[in-house]
Amino acid sequence: MRSDLDIAQNAKMKSIITIGQQIGLNPEDLELYGNYKAKIKMTAVKSDRFHKQGKVILVTAITPTSAGEGKTTTTIGLGDAIRKLGFSSMICLREPSLGPVMGIKGGAAGGGFAQVVPMEDINLHFTGDIHAVGSANNLISAVIDNHLFQGNSLRIDPNRVVWKRCMDMNDRALRKIEVGLSSAKEVSRFDGFDITVASEIMAVLCLSKDLDDLKNRVEKVIVAYNVDNQPVTAGDLKVAGAVTMLLKDAIQPNLVQTLENTPVLIHGGPFANIAHGCNSVIATSFARRLADYVITEAGFGADLGMEKFIDIKSRVLGTMPAAVVLVVSIRALKLHGGMSKDQIKNEDLIRLQNGLGNLEKHIENIQLFNLPFVLALNKFGSDTENEVKLLTDWAKAHAIPLEVSDVFMSGSIGGMKLAASILNLTQTENHFERKPLYKLEEDIKTKVERIATKIYGAEAVIYSDIAEQQIIQYRQLGWDKLAICMAKTPLSLTDNPKILGRPRDFTITIREFKPSIGAGFLVAMTGEVMTMPGLPKIGAYENMNVIDDEIVGLF
Repeated sequence: MRSDLDIAQNAKMKSIITIGQQIGLNPEDLELYGNYKAKIKMTAVKSDRFHKQGKVILVTAITPTSAGEGKTTTTIGLGDAIRKLGFSSMICLREPSLGPVMGIKGGAAGGGFAQVVPMEDINLHFTGDIHAVGSANNLISAVIDNHLFQGNSLRIDPNRVVWKRCMDMNDRALRKIEVGLSSAKEVSRFDGFDITVASEIMAVLCLSKDLDDLKNRVEKVIVAYNVDNQPVTAGDLKVAGAVTMLLKDAIQPNLVQTLENTPVLIHGGPFANIAHGCNSVIATSFARRLADYVITEAGFGADLGMEKFIDIKSRVLGTMPAAVVLVVSIRALKLHGGMSKDQIKNEDLIRLQNGLGNLEKHIENIQLFNLPFVLALNKFGSDTENEVKLLTDWAKAHAIPLEVSDVFMSGSIGGMKLAASILNLTQTENHFERKPLYKLEEDIKTKVERIATKIYGAEAVIYSDIAEQQIIQYRQLGWDKLAICMAKTPLSLTDNPKILGRPRDFTITIREFKPSIGAGFLVAMTGEVMTMPGLPKIGAYENMNVIDDEIVGLF
């Protein structure tokens, strides 16, 4: 069997100019990065030449496991299949972060015959957007320390600098550092690094509508507090203009293609367990003007990425998903049912049945937003007929639409039934009153507790003393009417990554809040979630190499 890289390298890619012409873009609308990648100029994005109002199809999943669910693969295959059925379609994805690529995940461009290409470029530096975000973020850090060195006219409290440096790599050694040690004149203080995709600058980039909006958001970013406990912003430091200039190319969406030459916009990459986990508003909004259907995904499960897509991104985007695809796999359900990973390929109907609780909860989550949906059973070679029958019978008994997806092995052909089901859902007149989970006007605790109890299934929320004090302060500063972005482990419905399945009778602990005023939300930090991940004992980087100018190994 050919590897993903073999399949990608043997694909008959069209020139990116040809892909652009498929969706009405002229060569002068593109900034080329070789033959198969391009940025779309903001003049084209903001032009009035494109008038469609495409329907957004959101792909989400059950709680992810180490066995894999295939959400991105399903997203890509679905986009190809809808196009094969005669509709114009575009796919919108996030840019992969080098940290997960070199860590456990290994890559984020799909798999098998449902891939985005050039896959190796996308998984590595791509067009440099994430590096630009890191540079912009670190410029702010440099300006903060320079301000302290140059007299500190803003009276910043060095012990209350909340802005961290960042880099696009999992590096746990940088979670806490001390800076300002090279000269007696410098102000020494403790600092730390976040991974770039957890930076507020990344969230700002992905939620901005244009450069002016981006600059206005950067100006509001909170970097520190002064000795009077008042917030200090990037605007106060007069650095917002320079940050915006560093992002003038990164704000332009990136155009690539699938193996079947469906146009794809890959733009922005915020983590979903820390940030809001969706590709850029610019890319999704522009794709809606170009195609009948826009297929996009939100990070991790319906408890994280989907909730944030609707409660954060959709408010800025100005539209709700027309339908949702919930990706599920037999092997993941067996893990949620108590099966060990080394036995995952063996048939086990009991553990499969036990794992259905996790699927049920994610279905309930979709129904909370009153969204039409279909289950996509992502087919693996180890799935047995009995296991597939158990799941399909369960879905039929509960009147839940389910389609088997085999896009990994068969490309668009393997996603035709799923695509037809989505088309039926979105073309049939329905009376779904799609709505967010909460109103922004509600207070902080009401919003947090609604997410924790309704989406996660928690009994209650516990707040640390620090979190309680922050809630009081944020109310005084007028930040209590912002959206809530929960920072929670993706591996469990709880804030404990070891608890699988559908847990009950648990609490969620908010240890502190982090204001992301530029992005327009408050980050609620739960459990022990880290803003700088670490590499695993055996990382994906061990499988990568270059031999005779060709990349080998797995992404």
